[in-house]
Amino acid sequence: MLDFFSIFSKGGIVLWCFQGTSQIFTSSVNALIKAVILQERTGQLSYDHDNVTLKYKLDNEFELVYVVAYQKILQLSYVDKFLNDIHLEFRDAYKNELQLQQFGGKFEINEMFNSILKSAEDWGRLQAAAPKMMKSFEESQKSKKTVASMIERKGDDKENKKVKKVEIKVPEVKPEIIQNIELSEEDIIQQKRREFAEKMAAGKNKSKPPTEKLKSPKATSKKSKESRVWPLGGAPKDMETLDYTKDKDIGESPLPQQASVGTLQGEVRDMDFESESEEEEQQEEGTTDYVPKQVTQQKKQTGIFSLFKNLVGSKTITEEVMTPVLDKMRDHLIAKNVASEIAGKLCDSVAAKLNGKVLGTFESLANTVKASLTESLVQILSPRRRVDILRDVFESQRQNRPYVMSFCGVNGVGKSTNLAKICFWLIENNFRVLIAACDTFRAGAVEQLRTHMRHLNSIHPPEKHGGRQMVQLYEKGYGKDAAGIALEAINYARDGGIDVVMIDTAGRMQDNEPLMRALAKLIKVNEPDLVLFVGEALVGNEAVDQLVKFNQALADYSNSENPHTIDGIVLTKFDTIDDKVGAAISMTYITGQPIVFIGTGQTYADLKTLNVKAVVSILMK
Repeated sequence: MLDFFSIFSKGGIVLWCFQGTSQIFTSSVNALIKAVILQERTGQLSYDHDNVTLKYKLDNEFELVYVVAYQKILQLSYVDKFLNDIHLEFRDAYKNELQLQQFGGKFEINEMFNSILKSAEDWGRLQAAAPKMMKSFEESQKSKKTVASMIERKGDDKENKKVKKVEIKVPEVKPEIIQNIELSEEDIIQQKRREFAEKMAAGKNKSKPPTEKLKSPKATSKKSKESRVWPLGGAPKDMETLDYTKDKDIGESPLPQQASVGTLQGEVRDMDFESESEEEEQQEEGTTDYVPKQVTQQKKQTGIFSLFKNLVGSKTITEEVMTPVLDKMRDHLIAKNVASEIAGKLCDSVAAKLNGKVLGTFESLANTVKASLTESLVQILSPRRRVDILRDVFESQRQNRPYVMSFCGVNGVGKSTNLAKICFWLIENNFRVLIAACDTFRAGAVEQLRTHMRHLNSIHPPEKHGGRQMVQLYEKGYGKDAAGIALEAINYARDGGIDVVMIDTAGRMQDNEPLMRALAKLIKVNEPDLVLFVGEALVGNEAVDQLVKFNQALADYSNSENPHTIDGIVLTKFDTIDDKVGAAISMTYITGQPIVFIGTGQTYADLKTLNVKAVVSILMK
């Protein structure tokens, strides 16, 4: 039995509501609106909240939402049919009122609701009693494969192909016979590929120059092997200069000074971005070379939506019309390093958002889909809440306690390096920092943090800050309990008046249960103000697995009703990915948490904040 059903507009006006129990569903519906509809996550048409399952259907033509709620423990198979039926009946009955948006009137649908619900329940009983039938070929996933996925390419395994392909020898068949034969689509593709291969082979034979002309006396002579000279190789005489393990005076230190490193005072700057309009203006102003008309037309026609530029007119968007566009969109997002699962969910969300919407006279399907996807991506990347570390540190100072940050992530992503970058940013803003060396597992982890501490103190010497050492290291060696070291470091910082404690944890794979339990214990015992997950911008599908399992482990192993999970993300190695920025979308979509910092280089000043418009613009190119 349904517990709740409501029809309301996207503007928040409730048209009709049914409630079968005394339970209040306001919080669940509000959570659905905030977490799914406003966050552009409408690809999955169900949402769980407080032991209640909510299913919904969007009417994009009249901007309505149909919501059903029932207990999560129940398995109601007729809910989807009920939503579809009542959506059609309600739309047909009150079409004129919905077009005029006369939402102030009363919608009497009690009889309609009861009859549709009763028929849907009867249908569900029949489906449960009927024997399960095998799927037909049209209902299977194999029937939905495109022609492009079935084309056989060079190097494919032909032995696993069950369908035998008929080869057509065109020269042996007379022209008058060919006219009477109807070739299948697969045969035509094979014929075109064969003709193209023959044409390319003939072109190579014509254009290939004789080998005698290419040979020269210099090429034939054997060149002696020379030793490679590395640009930053160094020599034995440089060993003393490159030794960072000893304390040195500031004047003799080989470490770069503040002028060469850069500054990070105030808020961290956004990543550099050049919008499309600026690029077009620069091309118009700065380029004077002649560009042929054919080339400009080709540039205009390229892109993921060029295939559908001609689809204009006033018509209703359906799933069949959007399918080619969404397939192209999904492939484009995956090519930009978006996880395949997330790309599929984004496309499903766009399809649910546009299904049933009416295009204007001068609106094209391509522009509509592109605008919808851009809006969805911007909404996903825009943080639900702003992580303002400087403001939170000042608040902690007023409470006479240190602000605690914890860093976690898998092996080799750059946790210690980016911890040092954030530490440099904090001391640039005149905060004292204590680094807690809680990576007691990896050899050399403590020495790495000690080197960063000496480097940062050489950039900001105590003489400039009234004799105070801006960065200190709290370490107890290897093989100790990380949670205990972090607790001692926080107490030490509170007694010493240190502003920020930065906890460096050991790198661990998401499937390593003992280390994940240790991380959950550290976070539960010390209750840090901010838990940052450090991830690489290079990963694609792996980012989804990492974040899901880290969040799940922190929730499962904490043995708490309200576990502290990941609060934000630090995306490293962002300068190595060119335009493949899809990892930012994947990580934000999975956790719903913002990307607080991105690492863009190897110096302390190479720390930026994410520019949402820049990432979305790069993804849509």
